[in-house]
Amino acid sequence: MARVAFIGLGNMGGGMAANLAKNGHDVRAFDLSSEALERAAKAGCLPAASTAEALDGAEAVVTMLPAGKHVESVYTDAVFANAPTSAILIDCSTIDVATAKRIAEAAQARGFTAVDAPVSGGIGAANAGTLTFMVGGSAEGFDRAEPFLADMGKAVIHAGANGSGQAAKIVNNMLLGVTMAGTCEAFLLARKLGLDPQKFFDISSVSSGQSWSMTSYAPLPGVGPDTPADHDYQGGFATALMLKDLRLAMEAAQGAGAQTPMGAKAAELYETFNADGQGGVDFSGIIRMLDGK
Repeated sequence: MARVAFIGLGNMGGGMAANLAKNGHDVRAFDLSSEALERAAKAGCLPAASTAEALDGAEAVVTMLPAGKHVESVYTDAVFANAPTSAILIDCSTIDVATAKRIAEAAQARGFTAVDAPVSGGIGAANAGTLTFMVGGSAEGFDRAEPFLADMGKAVIHAGANGSGQAAKIVNNMLLGVTMAGTCEAFLLARKLGLDPQKFFDISSVSSGQSWSMTSYAPLPGVGPDTPADHDYQGGFATALMLKDLRLAMEAAQGAGAQTPMGAKAAELYETFNADGQGGVDFSGIIRMLDGK
């Protein structure tokens, strides 16, 4: 097993670092939150007093941070100066494609190999070690990163060159935002037309209207499998995070000259929901706004 520096122990990073430790890695973890460091210690990680301390002697560096500016700052100010050039650099944050490419180019110029490897699956999957990783980087970078990612997830997929992992993540989550909004609309219309929600689920989940938002994440309580809807829309994937991904997708679409009217509408809806103080609510909770509640 290897020595891994893990930077960023938030809702996602904490579970990911714990799974690396569970799989036998020597995880040196750092976060600005003392509470996060305490949780990491209980999960088998060794808390570091600084980013530099965590990076000392690392064979792999994993970062899980809020935004591109944080990732670029950590790499520029700490990783490049303190990690061995032999370490594989793995950023699992969800950031814009341009920043991901810029970080990879800067890493290469300094003798490092870096990949972007954003995740899909949410907090539950991070804790359970069942995340999906979408990896952008060279074939060599993917081969070196894959064993570490496999210890945190159920699927590790090479999306293409650096930046491709981020592209796959934001496009996937744009589609998720669109299908969730549509699924919410469908359930509400079905109910207003006199259909029992469970009966509608039984029909649509095995018919042409089927989607992950319908089958695995139904936005009404008591319908389908257990979801955040059954827990007053707590847990799961926060609205603020969905909105972050939709904003990144709209930025990318503008830069690429792509027409994304449905994505733009989903972003507009989640902007409204978030502005109403619902950023911490699961993104399926938007059904309440669409229902006028």
